[in-house]
Amino acid sequence: MKTPQKAPYVMLCAGGTGGHMFPAQALAQELRRRGVPIGLITDRRGAAYANVFGTADISVIAARNPSGGLFAKLCAAFVLAWGALQSLVILWRNRPAFIVGFGGYPALPGLLAATVLHIPAVLHEQNAVLGRVNRLLAKRVHAIAASVDELSGLGGADRAKITVTGNPVRAEIATCHSIAYSAPAENDMINIVVFGGSQGAQIFSDTVPAALASLPPAVQKRVRILQQCRAETLDSVRAQYARTGIVARLQTFIRDMPAALAEADLVIARSGATTVSELTVAGRPSILVPYPYHADQQQLANASQLAQAGAAWLMEEVDFTPGALAKLLQKLFRHPQQLESAAVAAHAMGRPDAAEALADMVMRRVPANAGSDAARSVVDPSGNVVKRVSV
Repeated sequence: MKTPQKAPYVMLCAGGTGGHMFPAQALAQELRRRGVPIGLITDRRGAAYANVFGTADISVIAARNPSGGLFAKLCAAFVLAWGALQSLVILWRNRPAFIVGFGGYPALPGLLAATVLHIPAVLHEQNAVLGRVNRLLAKRVHAIAASVDELSGLGGADRAKITVTGNPVRAEIATCHSIAYSAPAENDMINIVVFGGSQGAQIFSDTVPAALASLPPAVQKRVRILQQCRAETLDSVRAQYARTGIVARLQTFIRDMPAALAEADLVIARSGATTVSELTVAGRPSILVPYPYHADQQQLANASQLAQAGAAWLMEEVDFTPGALAKLLQKLFRHPQQLESAAVAAHAMGRPDAAEALADMVMRRVPANAGSDAARSVVDPSGNVVKRVSV
């Protein structure tokens, strides 16, 4: 009797922020649904997201962003080199059939180790512009999964490597794609959701309450707002809304994002890749304020694509003043059909099946005889096997 072929073991490399971790989580959900065992190489910041990966092999390595002066860059180089050595040990012991990297410096050591060991690898780029780490690795990997049709910043990398899969969103977000949008009528309540990255952008706490305070009282009475704020600004933002009588819920982290998006008539947010993907999957109109300090202006490119498609309104941070925001809000509230049109355009851009498309791409490239007998273990930063965890 023929022995059944074991599923190949796939290792994910992601870390740092939710923008890299959430797409990795979405792919992990889909691979696990297909019976594929997975591991994760991440850094200490990424390990904070470990609870969303279910039963998985979590390996924590050293990683550091080489920003700052010469000394900081040298220190980061040593840290990343140590992380690459740790990754070599982890990959040698776990013997994955395939590696998927999600960009960011925490993914760099694992991907470098994979190239040394000749393990097939795919890069996933969440943004409209290829990030610095993915640019470094683009020539070395077997394939590149893009979130958008026109990915820029490839340099000398082979465009034939690119497959457009979209940016995977968590399964609970993908379900929002089927929830219809209806713009608020003249006397309806207007639900606004405001968030800016995992820490809440300070500029939203400074600008949004002031803009809403300048609206006519009849409009203020219709507004309900859910806003993410930094902990140190909660009291001051709450006091600003209390003076206007606007119904406001303030949170340091919006934990139930699917419910928030389902209820939203308008979203005001940064334009990170995960945010943009979730807005389009949910089909929600938005005012996007790109983070202006990225060297390659990834968020500006992301927001520009939505604005050009009529799915969002782009306001660069220098123009995001209380007066300008209030003017735009009054226009949208007077002409809610503009919100409706933007929602339709956003919905058309959404890729709720991106996790499936990325999983298909990965599995097509896994060697046919790539069943794994490797132990499924958690490996500490020194390469020592600790235990298998269910988190």
